[in-house]
Amino acid sequence: MDKIVDKIAALPNDASFFSLEFFPPKTQIGFSNLQDRLQRMSQSLRPLFVNVTWGAGGCTSSRSLELAEICQRQLGLTTCLHLTCTNMKRKVVDEALQEAKIIGVRNILALRGDPPREEEYRLDTENGEEEEEVKENNEEFVWAADLVRYIRRKHGDFFCIGVAAYPEGHSDESHPREQSHEKDLPYLLQKVQAGADFLVTQFFFDVNAYTRFEKMLREHDSGVFREIPIIPGLLPIQNYQILKRTSKLAHCRIPPGLLEALDPIKADDEEVKRKGVDAICDMIREIQAIKSHGPRGFHFYTLNLEKVVGSILEKCHLIPPELPLIDGVDSAIDDSLVTTNGINGTAQKTVNGISQLRKSSNLPSSRRPSMTSNHLTTTDSSSCPGLNTTNPATNQSVTTTSREATWDDYPNGRFGDARSPAFGTPISYSPCSLPCTPAQARSLWGEPTSPSAITDLFTSHLSGNPPAQLPWSDDASPTLSPETALIRDHLLTLTTTRHWWTIASQPAVDGLLSTDPIHGWGPPNGFVFQKPFVEFFCPLDDWVNRLKPHLTSASMAPQISFYAGTSSGRFESSESSEAVHVVTWGSFLGKEIMTATMVEEVSFRQWCEEAFGRWEEWARCCRDGEARAFLRGMREGVVLVNVIGHGYRDGEGARLWEVLREVGGRKGEVNGAGGGG
Repeated sequence: MDKIVDKIAALPNDASFFSLEFFPPKTQIGFSNLQDRLQRMSQSLRPLFVNVTWGAGGCTSSRSLELAEICQRQLGLTTCLHLTCTNMKRKVVDEALQEAKIIGVRNILALRGDPPREEEYRLDTENGEEEEEVKENNEEFVWAADLVRYIRRKHGDFFCIGVAAYPEGHSDESHPREQSHEKDLPYLLQKVQAGADFLVTQFFFDVNAYTRFEKMLREHDSGVFREIPIIPGLLPIQNYQILKRTSKLAHCRIPPGLLEALDPIKADDEEVKRKGVDAICDMIREIQAIKSHGPRGFHFYTLNLEKVVGSILEKCHLIPPELPLIDGVDSAIDDSLVTTNGINGTAQKTVNGISQLRKSSNLPSSRRPSMTSNHLTTTDSSSCPGLNTTNPATNQSVTTTSREATWDDYPNGRFGDARSPAFGTPISYSPCSLPCTPAQARSLWGEPTSPSAITDLFTSHLSGNPPAQLPWSDDASPTLSPETALIRDHLLTLTTTRHWWTIASQPAVDGLLSTDPIHGWGPPNGFVFQKPFVEFFCPLDDWVNRLKPHLTSASMAPQISFYAGTSSGRFESSESSEAVHVVTWGSFLGKEIMTATMVEEVSFRQWCEEAFGRWEEWARCCRDGEARAFLRGMREGVVLVNVIGHGYRDGEGARLWEVLREVGGRKGEVNGAGGGG
């Protein structure tokens, strides 16, 4: 039942502390594994407090509260619950605050959240009931300051309230034209004057920007920021592509020196993490050198992973000393815990990270399937639970780097191993899963009203022309990846003659060097392999009457496997629910076989939900009613299909494409979901 500001105030002025942030995993097994991870981390790392995120519009409310209760009651960790106010009914806010009281949570991070959808899309509400709901959602909460005032009015000083701050400025746009402290500062001032007790910043990589920001606040004429705790947010670098994407989404600058250090090794995730850890270490040292108005804290966005954070904390000497049990209670959760200033850095090894971004997609962004085909999961067979390992930075066996802690150390973006606590990492908490704003969506993709218009978009994209990204890719690039270019003709054939719209793919690879400029990934002196696959939307009629009968024929069974799903949740597969298909793997000197990309049922189902959701999001971007109706009809009239070819040796990779070309043709458009063929 401790308040964060009271715990900070109890520390010596020259002390350092840290907090850890977690989010509710998407799957039940991931949630269960996160409980085990939290228990290990609470015992071995002993944070001053932990944060539990809250999905946009309260979409994870029950899971967030459940996770907060585990942290607060079961593990005895001082817990801070995130709470957003836009897209939220006042009733949901009241219930969340009441439940927080019941479970003993006395700390709230009050956030505005994403702008209300009705404002963002600027569409007329479609019926009176929706209009009333919009009014109820937004009549009281427009800014985070409104939520802070509301909590203070309803609950007085019961809660310790934190708010967000942005060292490089805040923007609602995916590609902001301007971010400025002058624009942000009045809002931050309102939040503190409304009753906020501490600040937690957005993560950043430019320490100079943070230093200027903190100095500006401390010296502000109002005086309200002079003594308030300001906790800088840090995001450990998992791999090159996640670094680039998250920095873009958060609108934070990556110093040129960091990019220059990482660019030559961007295909080797293990080296990227080592360099990234050094960078975080340097950041911590520089921040600790700033004159502090009290204990110096650091907030880590863990993404539900423990190895990198644990290694950083260990090397920085930020982990408080473990005190003996007192009356059966581990002192790791005692208020008196304190650590003095220190520094850290260590590297997580990630083989699948960058390689996934580049290889799994026929979209130009990168290979990581999490950015395009999010059900392609990642794991590392060399990091399984149950065996001890050493911290590569210290060469000492530590709890935070045991295989129990690192078996899922390759999260593959938002979607990875469905068993992992990191599965479904919410890099962005926006209710809109499209990779851009509605205005940008209209500019990129227009407002189509026919299947041929969508086929034209995909054809132009595959041909290297605009648009640079499609609704199912999260990064834009003016050209296809070199790997995708190798199978461009196959993809164009499926798109132009079948009207199957491909969103992820990769060719076969048979033992190429890991340093290969097109297919290579992982450490040098290795060999990489991959099975070909392709994922696409096809008309429901095509699936039922042509493609499925062909793929399930006796002659096809040894050659291919498939997964298929619809917007209604209907799922079909050639495989058992336990089947896991490794489609990218590597053999590296001194290491066990590394499995970089897998396809299996649980993660495919999760990706289906998001992929079909993007049809609806695209529809809501359209101002034209006919276009909205058409795209919603498409959502119901297509099937998402992933087909894996099992032949990857020389000459065998082409068989996948031959199998798909053998499917019988069709005449005319079917269910409005394809052109004539």
